[in-house]
Amino acid sequence: MDNNSTPLIQVKNLSKSFGTNLILNDISMDINKGEKVVVIGPSGSGKSTFLRCLNLLETPTGGDILFGDANLTDPKTNINLHRQNMGMVFQQFNLFNNKTVLQNIMLAPMTIYGKNAKKSGKSKKQYEEECREKAMSLLKRIGLEDKADVYPSTLSGGQKQRIAIVRALAMEPDVMLFDEPTSALDPEMVGEVLDLMKELAEEGMTMVVVTHEMGFAKEVADRVVFMCDGIIAEEGAPNEFFSNPKNPRLAQFLQKVL
Repeated sequence: MDNNSTPLIQVKNLSKSFGTNLILNDISMDINKGEKVVVIGPSGSGKSTFLRCLNLLETPTGGDILFGDANLTDPKTNINLHRQNMGMVFQQFNLFNNKTVLQNIMLAPMTIYGKNAKKSGKSKKQYEEECREKAMSLLKRIGLEDKADVYPSTLSGGQKQRIAIVRALAMEPDVMLFDEPTSALDPEMVGEVLDLMKELAEEGMTMVVVTHEMGFAKEVADRVVFMCDGIIAEEGAPNEFFSNPKNPRLAQFLQKVL
């Protein structure tokens, strides 16, 4: 997936309906390696559904999603194999409450790659130790190494969300998908999560972020996308997008939120 001339993700004529309700209507978009795409729009515009279609948490009704060389919408594609390369961060953290913070971070690498430890000449114990070291270094990065052995229920919302982000990073994904990662947080905890996301952006991580945080969009996005009524109504570089909106719906939306 290092071919820079080909977009990392190509969305072609994507549509999604729930019953007779058309949520996404013929959306096409390319996302390049290293690009930061921020998706904004009113509630019910299809933003989260679009994001969840990218890794097939929602099955599209029509269209194609290409991830590198793989067509994720082809029924013959092993979607679980490709999801390993797409980190996903949810609104509600989705940590396992019956596992410690460290176990939460180690779970996916141990489950998915631990099976292959023997092939690489490592014992399961060696591989587990490597996973533990990596998980601890990720916790250290966010200043929460002292929380390794506690359970998620004892943490603040901001701590949970930062742990959810490093849990996704433990798989070393090619792209990170964020579904309104700060909307369930108390206002004073939003900053610590956005700071971590900004760090990832500066390090060159490919990111698709659905958010209501306009300051983040202005500062971090390479491209801002405005969705309404299941379509992309406008997109562009942040400066032009925020200072000179062409679409009347976007102008109206920005007036309300800025």
